[in-house]
Amino acid sequence: MQRIEDTTALSTLAATDATASTIAGGQASMADVARRLAPYFARSQSWDRVLAYLRGLLSEAERKNSWQVAEVCGESTPDGFQSLLNRADWDADAVRDELRTYIRQHLGDPNGVLVLDETGFLKQGRHSAGVARQYSGTVGKVDNCQIGVFLSYASPLGHALLDRELYLPQAWTDDRARCRQAAIPEDRRFATKPQLAQQMLARAFAAGVPAAWVTGDSVYGDNRQRRRWLEAQPQAYVLAVSGKE
Repeated sequence: MQRIEDTTALSTLAATDATASTIAGGQASMADVARRLAPYFARSQSWDRVLAYLRGLLSEAERKNSWQVAEVCGESTPDGFQSLLNRADWDADAVRDELRTYIRQHLGDPNGVLVLDETGFLKQGRHSAGVARQYSGTVGKVDNCQIGVFLSYASPLGHALLDRELYLPQAWTDDRARCRQAAIPEDRRFATKPQLAQQMLARAFAAGVPAAWVTGDSVYGDNRQRRRWLEAQPQAYVLAVSGKE
């Protein structure tokens, strides 16, 4: 379900592990990551594949797709990794929560900044979850793509992705048969990008992620309701405002 969401936490854990090992006082290791992630995978076969995938993400491969990760891991085809990412039984939200704990422990700082942004993933066809003709800042125009809304964390100790949500256009959420075909949960309803951003920020605040500021572009700053919500937390913010409000 919603694979751009599911893989983000795994990729970020690998990247954060590589970064954190160079931070003074931080000796993160693959063994620690393995210990943290093991409870969230139902089968040992999937778990072995996860460890290989993480090692591939930390490799010198130019592009970190399934083909190149398989190649650096000595496998002739990407089938095993594609099966892990598309069909294996694992709890993506629990892995995300573990990632948040990991980042808070290794990168957390009172002067940290929570950064909101979205990006587009160009897609052909109409069967990938959330794909539609919509504006993508990645290519600077309307195109057939998925849009992911992301929350990242930056501090004097480093930076990493913290959370993610897949933006589902209303044409998707109004078509429950199409949602079921793409394995989108029945309770998922339409939410704007600022609403998705608020959901992620609420999770970060509830988890005690230390942050002096929240920042983002006018997609989030133009929403007066979201600004008032931040003020009620209370949480300082610096958000772009386009003047179109």
